[in-house]
Amino acid sequence: METVDAVVVGAGVVGLAVARSLALRGRDVLVLEAARTIGSGTSSRNSEVIHAGIYYAAGSLKARLCVQGNAMLYDYCARRGVDYRRCGKLIVATSSEQVHQLQSIQQKAQRNGAQALGLLSRGEAQALEPSLQCEAALLSASTGIIDSHALMLSLQGELENAGGVIALNSPVALMHKAQSAIEIVTKDGTRLRAQLVINAAGLGALALARRFSGLEPSCLPQAFYAKGNYFTLTGRAPFTHLIYPMPEQAGLGVHLTLDLGGQAKFGPDVQWVADADDLSVESARGDGFYAQVRRYWPALPDGALLPGYAGIRPKISGPGAPAADFMIQTQQEHGVNGLINLFGIESPGLTSALALGEWVADLARC
Repeated sequence: METVDAVVVGAGVVGLAVARSLALRGRDVLVLEAARTIGSGTSSRNSEVIHAGIYYAAGSLKARLCVQGNAMLYDYCARRGVDYRRCGKLIVATSSEQVHQLQSIQQKAQRNGAQALGLLSRGEAQALEPSLQCEAALLSASTGIIDSHALMLSLQGELENAGGVIALNSPVALMHKAQSAIEIVTKDGTRLRAQLVINAAGLGALALARRFSGLEPSCLPQAFYAKGNYFTLTGRAPFTHLIYPMPEQAGLGVHLTLDLGGQAKFGPDVQWVADADDLSVESARGDGFYAQVRRYWPALPDGALLPGYAGIRPKISGPGAPAADFMIQTQQEHGVNGLINLFGIESPGLTSALALGEWVADLARC
């Protein structure tokens, strides 16, 4: 049986960031990835937005790690040559009733330490974006967009340069505690022993934890899956900022985001599903997008939205419940020395990735 120092399960953006942090601290790191490539799950099916830390509960891991991760990510991209753009976003109030809500969002963001915020009148917002319809807007100048695949390739490069190894096509079948280590069995029968295991398997993290022999099921949350559908815009959008409506339950509303090539997309919506593997986008769902988008962009042409792609949010809170915080479990929560579980790592997971990597690496020293 091969013995390694640390195993990270999952080569999404968070798993790679954790593995990089451990390797840069001198740990011998092996990353086990079930798929044929890195970052092919939730990490490749999101809006690629660098968030500012606006929406999350004060003191929560989401708030703290998003604000910290925002600054770390911009610095990292500049140093490593990862393509990004600090384009800013406008959160828009499209009715007088929503203006008060917008002010509350600003106050929450300021408590979180989010930077470069400004409340704009209708005229000030329309001076920035003439095609926008709103009563007021909150400008977040520190919001941006990023090439997430280039980020993951950079993290992989740093990990491997520090001596870490990624094993693709290596799904984990079972894990159990054995004396002073954790034993791992992959689906092809390979057996490993590790002092430290980080479960960063994203959508599969809870299922993997339930296959850990001896881990008490009562300490694990329930998994919920919320599909987010995206529709792409034919032609170019008349916006240079990202445009967000008021947040809705379980999501941030159908917003307009841009990629680094200027292509606009709308989404994600929130569609609770039982099957985390269903990534199809139903054309009929686009019908509901038009009314939502036209609240802030009345000139959206008929027939301009085409089915794009879908992603699944790995949630640990269900329909109607308040959004759960990131859950990072150590021995203190589940009783198994050497195991750290990462559950519910949805948005702002991409923005928080570098900060999460450092946070988990610090926990691994305890």
